[in-house]
Amino acid sequence: MSVIKAENISFVYSPGTAFEKKALDNVSFEIEEGEFVGIIGHTGSGKSTLVQLLNGLLRPSAGKIYLDGKDIWEKPKKIRNVRFRVGMVFQYPEYQLFEETVYKDISFGPGNMGLDEEETDKRVRKAAEFTGLKEELLEVSPFDLSGGEKRRAAIAGVIAMDPDVLILDEPTAGLDPLGREALLSQIADYHKVRKNTVMLVSHSMEDIAAIADRILVMAKGKKYMLDSTANVFAKGDELEKLGLKVPQVTKIMMMLRKKGINVDPAVLTVDQGFNEILNCLSAR
Repeated sequence: MSVIKAENISFVYSPGTAFEKKALDNVSFEIEEGEFVGIIGHTGSGKSTLVQLLNGLLRPSAGKIYLDGKDIWEKPKKIRNVRFRVGMVFQYPEYQLFEETVYKDISFGPGNMGLDEEETDKRVRKAAEFTGLKEELLEVSPFDLSGGEKRRAAIAGVIAMDPDVLILDEPTAGLDPLGREALLSQIADYHKVRKNTVMLVSHSMEDIAAIADRILVMAKGKKYMLDSTANVFAKGDELEKLGLKVPQVTKIMMMLRKKGINVDPAVLTVDQGFNEILNCLSAR
């Protein structure tokens, strides 16, 4: 069942001025309930504009966006409810922390939803657990946290609203490799337990390859491709023409294939690559 549908959406910044810029051009796609979808594209491809349209922060210049089959802008005064159901985690979300304690920051969203104290407390603690925040950190100032802990606290604030769709825009930007791996693992665990729809915008092809079911490729404001992760990265030559890199192990498989070695180029992880090479050698 489709949870989000974009129908011929376009978006223009500063229309009718000298600064007019078309960021999206006639984009259509559907995202199924429970999917984990990666969104990739070169800088300026329209990724960030697209995700802001999906949760109603921006309104399409043309076309429609549907949530569970209903046009999200049919009743503009109720767009706030859409933002509760389609949660957005912006790039460097820790810059949005502002409350006296981590607990109050995480509880801000549920409080705005009108939830009672008991339900809010339950959601705060569950969200903190999902993101790996220790309980003793809930009563400290968010500004006393480490960079990675701030990132987790900001993400927990969105998760605490229990959105049907969670959108994350470059959530691992600026983190060291261990921090990135830990955060991605927590996001994957959240998706596995919650079973909701997650959309992840990332420049890291390794991150996308490890976690996404399907990938939406954006190029120059248009949808270039929407397919399974394996099928998208199997078209590595096309992606590179768009200025996108493929996972290193996939690139190695592509190079071996070009040299006449019969390996599957749609390899996404080192373990898969190792097994593919072993299978190829044993077949000789």
